[in-house]
Amino acid sequence: MNASSLPGTALPANEDSLRARGVRFLMASYVDLHGVSKCKMVPIDHFAQMAAGSELFTGAALDGVPQDVSEEEVSARPDLASCTILPWEPDVAWFASDLWCRGRPFEAGSRNILKRQLARLADHGLSMNLGMEAEFFVLRDTADGGYAPVSGRPDLDKPAYDAVRLLDNKPWIAELVGAMNELGWGVYSFDHEDGIGQFEIDFRYFDALTMADNFVFFRMMAGEIARRHGAFATFMPKPFADRAGSGAHFNVSLADAETGRNLFTDDADPRGCRLSTLGYRFVAGVLRHLPAICAVVAPTVNSYKRLVKQGSMSGFTWAPVFCCYGNNNRTNTIRIPLAGGRMELRAADSSCNPYLGAAMVLAAGLEGIEQELDPGDPRTENMYRKSPEELDRLGVRTLPRTLAEATDAFAADPLAEAVFGPDMFRAWIDYKSDEWARYLNHVSDWEKQRYLKFF
Repeated sequence: MNASSLPGTALPANEDSLRARGVRFLMASYVDLHGVSKCKMVPIDHFAQMAAGSELFTGAALDGVPQDVSEEEVSARPDLASCTILPWEPDVAWFASDLWCRGRPFEAGSRNILKRQLARLADHGLSMNLGMEAEFFVLRDTADGGYAPVSGRPDLDKPAYDAVRLLDNKPWIAELVGAMNELGWGVYSFDHEDGIGQFEIDFRYFDALTMADNFVFFRMMAGEIARRHGAFATFMPKPFADRAGSGAHFNVSLADAETGRNLFTDDADPRGCRLSTLGYRFVAGVLRHLPAICAVVAPTVNSYKRLVKQGSMSGFTWAPVFCCYGNNNRTNTIRIPLAGGRMELRAADSSCNPYLGAAMVLAAGLEGIEQELDPGDPRTENMYRKSPEELDRLGVRTLPRTLAEATDAFAADPLAEAVFGPDMFRAWIDYKSDEWARYLNHVSDWEKQRYLKFF
């Protein structure tokens, strides 16, 4: 059964099967530049028209759409295999959709961008597995216009894995985990994280396209279920300056497209990471393009306040800051877990567009495979403790420190335009450059506190 097909059944997503499950409305959903779900809702009587791409959207309403199509209409063509009944609204079915424009797949559509790279991978006889670790905050609004954790208990210096605060949040998190398992996502762990009101839910991996669909759906589902409990879910990477931020680590492996066998596994690996030659070449390609990839997997101004060595009351934030890889060592941007067989990209955060992030990672990894690149020996030491001189001697670069640096790296890397296509490439740079300029022109509370009465 497709991982995101109808929960609890292998029935195809057709009008009769949906009616039998009580579905009355259909969502032909696509994402904008940010990876946020957009849609029109269609009564089930119009299933056939929706499935054929009847739902049209004005290009100018989409964030980041290339200028030359902003006055045109795009259509959503649903992937019927992605049909998901909303656990919290069981009379509604959601479909991940591809955007079309001018009678063909829209080059700048996020899902289409990923599918182009997956087609390249298929030409090699390979498929991509992807797991994304879901970290996010659930908070409640306060009467003074601020926000606070759902738990009313005093904040701890080290709240990670705290049992009673997890229990305080059990009403909404139990509903969310139950919904995820109803969809067949196989939740195997969840906990309170290092941030105040921060949680992580770990569930099984899927093929890359399905995982991207699921992560988009997950953000919408977490928000709606939290709202039913008088709270809100936020996927802002770093809502608290003195606490760890929310990652969405990409766990990637490649498999034989025919058999599904993981081709990143090698228990006899002489470098000790239990990673195959194919896996090392993939890692080398990702390392080569990490600064540009950062612009996509850490796509906001706020993202780079997470990517710091320290800043948490608990000590190290364990967020990556260097372009390096290693074994089970969380001070590397790319980590190879103890079990081997996959690479974990730790720079990705919960605000990313998963289609675009996965497309960039896959394209970079494919370059490493095609050019037979080698990443060198893994870093096994605490990279946070290296001096700038040591890092320079080792040839270890730092990740971009701001969205501006990341956008510049994206603009300078030919891989980015090859993956996004020329129109979306320019639109992304324009949008992110404007976002950075708006941030620079904003007068913050810190500035007022620092300078208003300073002189």
